[in-house]
Amino acid sequence: MIVLDKIAFSYPDKEIFENANLEVNEGEFLFVVGESGIGKTTLLKLIYFDLFPDKGIVKFGKYNSKTIDKTDIPVLRREIGIVFQDFKIFYDRNVFENLAIPLYILNFKSDEIKKKVYEVASRFKLLETLNKMPYDLSGGEQQKVCIARAMINDPKLFIADEPTGNLDPFISYELFKLIDEINIKGTTVIVATHNFEIVRKFPEKRIIQIKSNNFFDVKLKI
Repeated sequence: MIVLDKIAFSYPDKEIFENANLEVNEGEFLFVVGESGIGKTTLLKLIYFDLFPDKGIVKFGKYNSKTIDKTDIPVLRREIGIVFQDFKIFYDRNVFENLAIPLYILNFKSDEIKKKVYEVASRFKLLETLNKMPYDLSGGEQQKVCIARAMINDPKLFIADEPTGNLDPFISYELFKLIDEINIKGTTVIVATHNFEIVRKFPEKRIIQIKSNNFFDVKLKI
């Protein structure tokens, strides 16, 4: 599903990857770990074509970083749901409107938007919050809204960048169980995190560590 083939990437002041290779199969759940600033977010941005490698190729399905037309990038991203650490929630819109934003952008009809919003709200146990404003929700509830919004269009790939970085351990575990359920239902999942305690609670998942400008499969020491 995803291939990074001999990629190199650098910022003006720092080399991040050099001759790095990675393959992710459809239906996998992948943790990406590594120290702060090592390149976890950069890797995710390369996968959803927000960044492009200096050398090598990134492939996502039929799309290729060397040949993709810029007008096709929004089409590619319709197949990807993304959740960020800082939520990216709209505080001037209620939960219903936040969930509906991707559908408005894709010009869904109002009745279809309502149907899909209620379906995803039911799936993620958010029905009672639909008329609430984000500032009336807890941090965990806000992030659950972001997860539901990322999944509203049934993407093939779900990406989360430090999705529980500012939440307490219990709420973090509950959200990761929610993400695990997304994977169990068939969506490929990639999560970047520095929280090894959470990773240890899911020992059956694949773990990729970033170090020395490359990616390495690792096994947890139980």
